[in-house]
Amino acid sequence: MKRKRKKSVFKRISENKRYQSLSAVIYPFLFGLLILFLWEDGMFNKWFGTDEYTLPSPSKIAAIFMDIKDKIAGNVTDTILVAGLGLLIGSLLGYIIALLAATFPRIGSGGLAIIGAFASIPVVALAPVMTNWTKSVSPEASVRSMVAKIIVVSLIAAANMGLNAYRGLSELPAYAKDLMKTYAAKKRVVIFKLRIPNSIPYIFISLKVSVPASIMTAIVSEYFAEYITGVGRQIRENIVLAQYSTAWAYIATACMIGVISYALLMIIQAICLRRYH
Repeated sequence: MKRKRKKSVFKRISENKRYQSLSAVIYPFLFGLLILFLWEDGMFNKWFGTDEYTLPSPSKIAAIFMDIKDKIAGNVTDTILVAGLGLLIGSLLGYIIALLAATFPRIGSGGLAIIGAFASIPVVALAPVMTNWTKSVSPEASVRSMVAKIIVVSLIAAANMGLNAYRGLSELPAYAKDLMKTYAAKKRVVIFKLRIPNSIPYIFISLKVSVPASIMTAIVSEYFAEYITGVGRQIRENIVLAQYSTAWAYIATACMIGVISYALLMIIQAICLRRYH
């Protein structure tokens, strides 16, 4: 009999689950450090033919960030509020429409088509329209702008949630549906005992797209908002005033919001799926 060849050290390390978990964090971190080093060293300015004023170094951006951190904090709060409320409202709306479409196909399938159509409209086209539509909502410009931005974010989040949740609510295991028929289970029992639990992983699949998309949508919507507030509006205003270092500080802030939000979502997903699935 042939002896089974032993795996090499590198093969055993690469197949180690702990190493795989660490490498998923370490490699992107090292790549990020490399990018920052090249950027700080001025290599990007040489490659792209830009000057220090248009593309400032990370150290200069960090210094600007510390100088205006209180102002940045206020704008971050406004952006997160819009993105969070829009994500919550849109996700609930999308899930309800998906649930109706899965349970009552003749009634709910039209709702999926409508929110899917909204998802295909560019934010730069949708945001100005919503800003004009909401001018009669309140005499306060801050309230009108907030409502318009939340509606835009909600439509994008509803489309992502509805289309993904519908798969989890409708693509059920054949044996599970047969078992429910055998027990003569009522429709509400099928919904709460089978459809909703089966859709939980699909909810997180949707949120992986919706969370970053909601933040980006909120930032872009702020470009066209009537009230001057939020990270996106500050990026626009500082670029118009040629304050590129300040604009880069807000761009870096937007990146941090996205990364932190996605990391929190991954933690919540790990807890929920470990407990319920």
